[in-house]
Amino acid sequence: MKTMIKQGLEIVDSPQLENGEKRSLVNKLLLGLTPSQYLLQAFRNPFNWILAVIFAIGIPILLGRFVFGLAWATSGSNDYPWGLFLGFGLFAMVPLSSSGFQLGTACEIFGRHDLEPIERLALLNGLLGYFFAVVYLLADLGQPWRLPYPMVVSFGPAAVLFLVAWHVSTYLSVQILEVSTAFFEWIGFPAGKRGVRRITLGLTVSGIILSTLHQGALGALFTYAPGKVHPLWYSSSFQWLHFFVSSLPGGLCMVIAVSTIAAKTMTWRGDGRFHANLDKITISLAKGACMGLATYITIKLIAIAHDNKWSYIDSGWGQWFMVEIMLGFMLPLALMTYGVHKKNMLIVRAGAFVTVFGVVLNRVNTAIITFNWKLPHREIPPWREVLISITIFAIYIVVYRFILYRLPILYRWKAQEEPALVHEAEAVRSKAMAHASTAPLASYSSMTKID
Repeated sequence: MKTMIKQGLEIVDSPQLENGEKRSLVNKLLLGLTPSQYLLQAFRNPFNWILAVIFAIGIPILLGRFVFGLAWATSGSNDYPWGLFLGFGLFAMVPLSSSGFQLGTACEIFGRHDLEPIERLALLNGLLGYFFAVVYLLADLGQPWRLPYPMVVSFGPAAVLFLVAWHVSTYLSVQILEVSTAFFEWIGFPAGKRGVRRITLGLTVSGIILSTLHQGALGALFTYAPGKVHPLWYSSSFQWLHFFVSSLPGGLCMVIAVSTIAAKTMTWRGDGRFHANLDKITISLAKGACMGLATYITIKLIAIAHDNKWSYIDSGWGQWFMVEIMLGFMLPLALMTYGVHKKNMLIVRAGAFVTVFGVVLNRVNTAIITFNWKLPHREIPPWREVLISITIFAIYIVVYRFILYRLPILYRWKAQEEPALVHEAEAVRSKAMAHASTAPLASYSSMTKID
């Protein structure tokens, strides 16, 4: 796409063609290209070939899981009930998706309009993260078509799983509505956008309530198994708080990571407002993530002191715990604190990527690695389970990229913009594309000075 744009291809960011005609849906879907041009640019992208190989191998195995049963694909048992489908797909994807309610709250409740260029990206990140957490859950369920049964037929309001199920389903509905404004702009349905905007405040408040309760409820699930999770990863009094607090820096850093990748790999899709404000917004998000990391580390140490579990530190599991805390949380806290102070975007973004890794490691440790820690052996996920997990995550990437290419997430849909504003936006976009083709990732800080 970058090559075609440099050769004069018109970027699809308005409802009209250059000659004034209205764009068709096909024109929007194909990004202004003919079918042959679209296929050609798709074949030229080496990442698409990697995805094709993953799908060619993984999709038949994914289908085989539903044909031959869960035991054919996983090694789940009563001793190790949560494999990669839930340990990674559900417990790790959900905290990385907390960006939706955080940025929605900041922009719509607290009036942080300086964060608006990245608000829709945060909302989309939250929607897709929760949606694919449900996809992983469906891959793990013995009869996925009976997912609504415990929610609408066999009520169990005293169960945490009942709470989690309803929170996820209702919050997904809220997120779909929040992201729908971009879709309504894209298809040319202003009445739908106006309708959603009228209830934005209510949607934002609902997102705060549902997401915060759900993040904590995931941690409360582990209170069903006292003694099975290693004491350093388990606290009956603080378990829900550990999951909720760690999700805050996880979601913010996931937005930093995604925006960094998008700014590097699809520079043409972001407009001048996105590129010009990205570094400043990244600094703001990193400040919030630092406060979240410091809070999580403090609460984690308080929980150990409260339950008097210091003796476990002097063990093999204690050493692994220190690796998680120091590498996954203390290191990114130090990196982002230093990066924010020096306004070094490379270090800030590196700290964000490490935070994402730390949150994922914490969830995998809690749900899989340290579960039934007293047993003499560890369960290694079989190759089919690994391939299915990779395949679902690859589908997540494809859907993410498909939406970012088309909907006005990283750019403004120019329905009726003044020519001067259009010209200014295109000038900044061209400068960003030229800079991205020659500079390393960290050089985005040179595109604009940070106040």
